[in-house]
Amino acid sequence: MSNRIDEKFSQLKSEKRGGFIPFIVAGDPNLETTKDLILLLADTGASVIELGVPFSDPVADGITIQASAERALRNPINVKGILEVVAKVRQAGCETPIILFSYYNPILQFGLRRFAVEAGNIGVDGILITDLVPEESEEFRRLLDERDLALIMLAAPTSSDERLQKICEKASGFVYAVSRAGVTGARTDLSNDAENLVKRLRRFTDLPIAVGFGISNAQQIKEVWQYADAAVIGSAIVSEVARSNDSAETVENVRRFVKKLLVE
Repeated sequence: MSNRIDEKFSQLKSEKRGGFIPFIVAGDPNLETTKDLILLLADTGASVIELGVPFSDPVADGITIQASAERALRNPINVKGILEVVAKVRQAGCETPIILFSYYNPILQFGLRRFAVEAGNIGVDGILITDLVPEESEEFRRLLDERDLALIMLAAPTSSDERLQKICEKASGFVYAVSRAGVTGARTDLSNDAENLVKRLRRFTDLPIAVGFGISNAQQIKEVWQYADAAVIGSAIVSEVARSNDSAETVENVRRFVKKLLVE
């Protein structure tokens, strides 16, 4: 299987560069702005874009992303609407890989096979489901494989080597290494847990490894690039969205922030 994700990481490797993976919550503040933000992030150098599917019980997320999901769910919003945004982005000519970041419930309600078919048709490249464990992933993984969609798996520092091996066996696209135990949220410093986890994961997979949870500034991104293939920045960008009062301001705030993140 090969899709945009594989091609992007292959390009990054050949250019000896680290990847930048921004995360935003779909529908915050609205789906039209989400489309504009995706195009902006692609234009400002995103390697892969993570698009969060808002959920009413986001247990893995910190306060910032929980609040973002609550704002989005007031619209209202659903998986169908999010897929339509991705379709519009592809129609606009964007070729940056896009993955959906979701809990299992919204995808299950939408229908696993239906999701794989429609997501594949409109240009989604993969999905990460935070609460899908390797032992229960085979059916969905098979459906995604049929549509050349990646199943991104989460790996935590607290996982045993046996657990990490199972995760790597089920993953495709890349492995998302959680920088520390706990929920999402920006931090002023990173622990050694992330680097140690990446070293452990390298024993079980040749897939690229992205590190997320807590990365919030340019220095932290550079630190992650020393030992991992990409850095994921979520809460820090979502905070910029929260500071905005209208759609135009949202896009401009995120533009300024991302440029600071990627400054040499």
